[in-house]
Amino acid sequence: MLPQVQEWLRNRMSSAADWPVDKLLAAKGDTTVSVVLPARNERETVGEIVGAIRRDLVESAPLVDEIVVIDSRSVDDTAEVAAAAGARVVAQDAVLPQLPPMSGKGEALWKSMHVARGDVIVFVDADLREFSSSFVTGLLGPLLTDPSVRYVKACYDRPYVSGGTTVAHGGGRVTELVARPLINMHWPVLAGVLQPLSGEYAGRREVLERLPFVTGYGVELGMLIDVLELAGLDAIAQVDLGVRLHRHQSAEALGGMSGQIMQTAWSRLERQGRVVRLEPPSTTLTQFRRDGDGHEVRTSSVAVDERPPAIVVPDYVGSTV
Repeated sequence: MLPQVQEWLRNRMSSAADWPVDKLLAAKGDTTVSVVLPARNERETVGEIVGAIRRDLVESAPLVDEIVVIDSRSVDDTAEVAAAAGARVVAQDAVLPQLPPMSGKGEALWKSMHVARGDVIVFVDADLREFSSSFVTGLLGPLLTDPSVRYVKACYDRPYVSGGTTVAHGGGRVTELVARPLINMHWPVLAGVLQPLSGEYAGRREVLERLPFVTGYGVELGMLIDVLELAGLDAIAQVDLGVRLHRHQSAEALGGMSGQIMQTAWSRLERQGRVVRLEPPSTTLTQFRRDGDGHEVRTSSVAVDERPPAIVVPDYVGSTV
């Protein structure tokens, strides 16, 4: 590990327990905070998450100024459940409807930049189980107490739970098999980021609004690399949130996610002038599934679109909480 990374880990690593609510309230001042949950068909978990944040960090302690759920074309009652729990729910396609629609998690996150009004924005996935509001306070800690910190990533243990079986460190398969090797190969100063693909992170609006957003599953990797380029390693902090439990995807679905992450990494290498394209990388992923005595061929696209930094969009309104 590079000495620079070792020093970063010493100076920029903390745990959720280091950031009690009273400490954050004393440091908050007039800084406004938005919590954003991108959600697609998450009725089973979104209400519990929103309810915990509202109970602990809005009603019991005035730390969070708004909770926003971006409903990403759910076909269940995710929107109704989230609203009943106390969130402001906005349909993804209702935001900037004059733009051609795009799909994917990153699209929901980018649309949230035009809806949420906080000076600091905390992103939390909507499929978490056994959620604790310490996920939010942990991410806010470095940002509210240190003005030199501009972006915070969560880290945690990710057990793999299937039926009655739990594998303690079996989660995060795409991280270990794809993202971490790519980071160590091309951006080794980010090697100390334990969970580069974590869906829980927070940033100052002044940074987030200057980032392009990959619209697919490469959004977290792209954002991390872009923050490094924009603000430098010391502007990034990392907080240990303990354990993260969520719904696991099939290996086939993870293959598609991996393809999008690799496309995102390629786009950053190309943008930084570190690779020369002789021909564009294929955006088609072919996978196989056993079908009787043969195999069913499944072909999908792993192409990633990208939205520009919010600050260059004419209708962007910024922070007005």
